[in-house]
Formats: sequence, C-alpha cells, structure tokens
Amino acid sequence: MTDVRVRFAPSPTGYLHIGGVRTALFNWLFARHHGGTFVLRIEDTDRDRSTDEAIDAILQGMRWTGLDWDEGPFRQTDRLDLYRGKAQELLQQGKAYWCVCTPEDLEARRKEAQAKGESIKYDGRCREKGIASPKEPAAMRFKSPQEGQTIVDDLIKGKIVFDNAVLDDLIILRSNNYPTYNFSVVIDDALMGITHVIRGDDHVNNTPRQVPMFEALGYQVPQFAHLPMILGSDKARLSKRHGATSVLAYRDMGYLPEALVNYLVRLGWSHGDQEIFTIQEMIEKFSLKHVQASAAVFNPEKLLWLNAEHIKQADPRHLAELLVPLLTQHGYDPNGPVQPQGGLVAVIPHVRERAKTLIEMADWVMPFVTEPVTMDEEAATKFLTPAITPSLKKFAERLSGLSSLSKEDVDPVIQSVLEEDGLKMGKFAQPLRVALTGRTFSPGIHEVMQLLGKDRTLARIEQVLQRKTS
Repeated sequence: MTDVRVRFAPSPTGYLHIGGVRTALFNWLFARHHGGTFVLRIEDTDRDRSTDEAIDAILQGMRWTGLDWDEGPFRQTDRLDLYRGKAQELLQQGKAYWCVCTPEDLEARRKEAQAKGESIKYDGRCREKGIASPKEPAAMRFKSPQEGQTIVDDLIKGKIVFDNAVLDDLIILRSNNYPTYNFSVVIDDALMGITHVIRGDDHVNNTPRQVPMFEALGYQVPQFAHLPMILGSDKARLSKRHGATSVLAYRDMGYLPEALVNYLVRLGWSHGDQEIFTIQEMIEKFSLKHVQASAAVFNPEKLLWLNAEHIKQADPRHLAELLVPLLTQHGYDPNGPVQPQGGLVAVIPHVRERAKTLIEMADWVMPFVTEPVTMDEEAATKFLTPAITPSLKKFAERLSGLSSLSKEDVDPVIQSVLEEDGLKMGKFAQPLRVALTGRTFSPGIHEVMQLLGKDRTLARIEQVLQRKTS
C-alpha cells in the first residue's frame, strides 16, 4: 500500500458529536495501523454557523480521547484564495460557468418541477450562456457530466454505481465568493495528498459529485470508505433523546477516554468476539475489511459496562490523576495535609470494583480526602445511638495503644469489645463505619482505618463521641 494519508474534517458548528469521534477514530486507527499520516482539518467555510468556541470544543474532544493528529489543524478559511484560484482554472478551461439565476428564480423552478413530478435538479439554463464577467450577483457552477456513470469501489460498501444524468451542476463558488463544501473538500483532499477518504455514509451521495471534480482538475481520486451510521435503540439516527451525544459530556459524566474509544471502535467494527481492547490492540488489529456495512446501534448500558471494566483494569495512578479534578470540586486539595495513608492512589484498589464511573469512584473516595467528614444524618441517627457510645469509646481507648492498624493487631481489640459488651460484629461494625466515613457504605472497616491512619481514625471517633455528649 502507498503511504497512507487520511483526514478528519469536522465542521465547527457545534460540539464534537459521538459519530464524529467514531469517524476520527477509524481514520486515526487506519493511519496508525499502516504507519501513515492523520490530518486534522477544520471545515469552517459556513460563516453563519462556524464558531471559534466549537473549534476549541473539537480540539478538546480530540485531545481527551487521545486522537492525536500529525498535521494541522488546518482551517479552510485560511485557504480561500486557493479555492477561488482553482475555481477560476475550471472556468478558464470551460469546465465551470457563471450562473446569474437568483435564489427566488431557483426556488420557483424547483416548486414547478416538483408539481409536475419532474427532477428538481438545476435545469442548466446558464450552462451555455458563456457569461464572462457577470455584472450582477452570480454563483459559479461546475459542469457535471450529463451522461454515463460514476462508479465508486467503496472499501466498505463495495461497488456503488451512480447515474450521471441525475446529477446537477453544483455551485462551487457562492455569489459571496465563498466556496461550497463539495468543492473545497475536493481541493483540500487532493492538495493534502489524502489517499483514503473514510467518512460517514451520510456522505455517500456527495461522492459522485466530488469524483468528477477530482478528474476535471487532474487530481488522483482517493479511495472511499463510508462508515455505517450510528443509530439509537429505536433505530432512528442518534440524537440527544438517546442520551448524551457530545464527547465532552461523557468526560463530565466520569467515563474513561479509553473506555469510550473502545466502545466506539466496536460500533461497526469487530475482531472475533473480543469486546475489551487496549489502544495498542486496536491499532494492531484494525482493518476496514472488518467494518460492517449496516448501521450500528448505540447502547448506553453496554458503554457503562465497558467503562466499569476499564476502571477495573486501569493503572491506579492513571485513575488517581483523572479523579483529582472531580475531587477538587468538592474541597479536596491534592497538595494539602489531608491525604489518605499512601496517597490518593492507595484508595483506588479498594473502590475500583464498586464504581462504574469516575463520578461514582470520587464519591467512594471522598471520606478519605476531606476533613471534617460529611455525616449522613439519617445514618447517624440510626447507628450512632447512645447505646453504642460506650463501645466506641472503649474501642478508641484500646486502639490508641496500638503501634499499627494491621488486621492482626486490630482484630483482637474489636473482639474484646464485642465480648465484653455482648455485641455481634454487625452491631458494632456499622456504627464504626458511620463514625469513620459518615455513611453506611465504604470499603472494609480494616481498609478504612488503614487508609485514614491512626490519628484520623481516633479523631473521627472522638468527634462522634463529642457529638453524642454535647
């Protein structure tokens, strides 16, 4: 295979959509698998809808998912003179022409043709007028082939045949001298040396319009691969009613970027029955041959399961880094004196099995990284009763004499309190858990004490005792 060059070319008219990330991912994997080049291009010629905020959101989303680009980001608005120059070349070669039909004329003709049941394509009335320099607002149209067929050997869909007779003469320069999408994308793909255009199959109908322009300009036509659409559970096109569609929304909901990428790669691609992939495995195994042609269905429950699996397998240091921004929103100071024994990373192995998202994991971690502990009043009322106070006080007094909080050292202390006060473990452990964490759920009681350390453990029990006697 020749040197592979692919591109991801989003329009900055809103957030980076899940479908866009999947398209970027397949391009990125194809480039990485073949040792090729991944180009990022921002198609911002829609002046009314493109915003710098949307461009920033696209770049944030790409960086968060780890889809690094080799060249770019290129902005089409920086290349306007290039497109205009290429349009003039086509005009001089007789392959394009000026059209002075007004929008009102075109709309009236469309309605008339529609009423008669005829084709609503542009009727070509300016095609042979030979307008050299229009004195009124004019658009430039490309002379599309009127006969024969345009055949595309799609790498996913197979051979697709388009009848040229149904194609109309597309506008390539609007009357405001701005290039249209179908024209500028051809110029960019050709001059950037794009070898494979991998994009969503909502672009299939653009392909027979673009191929003749490549040929008219003397450019090599790239290979095309149109990816299956992503649908919601009701088989309608994925939208907000099916759940979040912005990639950054998943970051904010506590998903790991590698989990989202893993899920998206399985929307339309497979490698046997394997479900969980590392990034390196995706790169090694990715092939367009195993991309399905039929639409893929987005399943939020499957994504959540996959996220939980990635949390279980992730490096605790990586998870700790991702947790810090979430914890700081709730008062945690990563450089402050209130830290778990062994640091934040030490808590991860004790909570990772219990959390499906980073948001859930942050909640499990909170009792270990803030002071004072936030007390669940309902739990306190139920478990921190006057009857249990003497046992908690006795336990604290004996715990203070220990040199370590190992299970071997603490168990005899707990057992002595249970025996002397006639308690079962459950009747003592839950009040102790509430005293230490402020809640009824936590890692095992021994792990809790070891993570808090002796001083914080005793201080929290003392706070509960003071609470009951004050």
